[in-house]
Amino acid sequence: MNVNEGFYCKNKDQKDKKCNDYKVRFSCPPEFCKPQLCWTQWFDRDDPSGTGDWETLADLQKQNPKQICDRPQQIEVVTTVGEHPALSTNQQSLFYIFNPLEGFVCKNSKTQRCLDYKVRFACCCEDKGPKPKKDIDAKEKEQ
Repeated sequence: MNVNEGFYCKNKDQKDKKCNDYKVRFSCPPEFCKPQLCWTQWFDRDDPSGTGDWETLADLQKQNPKQICDRPQQIEVVTTVGEHPALSTNQQSLFYIFNPLEGFVCKNSKTQRCLDYKVRFACCCEDKGPKPKKDIDAKEKEQ
């Protein structure tokens, strides 16, 4: 496993001759990311009661106008207690939605309840918040 070749598992190299199912996520160092990404504050709009913990992008954007861009590039999800990354909680089988364009949903099962999670989004820095006003001076110079 390395950043140049990625991750792979060979069944023949495992004690039980079977690889687990892995997820891999790559992230570039900030100096290589174009455009630069800026993180929002943390949001926690729902608790895991009822059907689960629903932290959807659409609901969060409605409740927090102009605080989250229209098309986030990344999402980070952690528990509200202890701030443990969602992928380290052993609840992945309950994750129904987990992506920056839809947000995060953890659905309770008959045998397991979701933890309480909070989310934040990475947006292109120039896309965060209200759009800048047009430059009036530039228009005047064109005339």
